[in-house]
Amino acid sequence: MALPQAYAQYNNSKILTAKPAELTLMLYEGAIKFCNIALTGLETNDIQKAHLNIIKVQKIIDYLRQTLDMSYPVAQDFENIYSYLSQRLIEANMKKDAEILGEVNTHLHSVRDNWKLVMEKVARGEG
Repeated sequence: MALPQAYAQYNNSKILTAKPAELTLMLYEGAIKFCNIALTGLETNDIQKAHLNIIKVQKIIDYLRQTLDMSYPVAQDFENIYSYLSQRLIEANMKKDAEILGEVNTHLHSVRDNWKLVMEKVARGEG
């Protein structure tokens, strides 16, 4: 079996066996990864690379918004965050603005880090 195929199988297995909270964490990680790639694209003036990866981040944010359970009050807070990030991603893509994209990246890191803390507290029985 070729190494890339084995890696793909491992990732697929990891996704299929993950709990919902872990899947959300993976989505945040993916958004950060694509945001970093988009930033690299802007830095190297590879506009196509930047555009494609900003779109990937937007799709992840859109998915996270669509899966919110609005019966919980905290969901509105996430909706507000995701809505803001979506707007900023559109602006960043239209203007090809690394500063805006950097701001989005900072927010994504913050949300991801807070999500990890919540997961850790739940795992310890504190949540």
